[in-house]
Amino acid sequence: MSFKPMIAALLLRTLSFAGPAGAALGGPIVAPATPESMQAKTAPRAMPASGYSTHELTTPAGTVVRQFAAADGRVFAVTWSGPSMPDLRQLLGTYFDDFAGKRDPARGGHAQRNLENADLVVQSGGRMRAFTGRAYLPSKLPAGVVINDLR
Repeated sequence: MSFKPMIAALLLRTLSFAGPAGAALGGPIVAPATPESMQAKTAPRAMPASGYSTHELTTPAGTVVRQFAAADGRVFAVTWSGPSMPDLRQLLGTYFDDFAGKRDPARGGHAQRNLENADLVVQSGGRMRAFTGRAYLPSKLPAGVVINDLR
């Protein structure tokens, strides 16, 4: 068996097992509904910004997840950074199947997955104990928001 399919399978498996996040992309900000053993270490923090709010959580593994919600309370973007992948099934919600269905082999020894279309952009990468990524809905970005400013 070739290493590329094994790496892709391992990455997909890893993406679906890590800690909680809270609201799903495109949905309203809500508290995470996960078992106590999977709860975030810190309570969500809302940080108001120009035209949107930022909600930050830290998973038990130490990964920081930020959710960006428009004035209507709907999540238009999420970012993550830390030693483990967050639960992308929970973060992406109904968009997860689009992302998981895209086969993009790992490159250069790093776990990298990207998807870009008119409805959804997901950029995820990293290596052991150093994962980063972001997902956003281009059509739902509030006026004046520059995606590269969301960290």
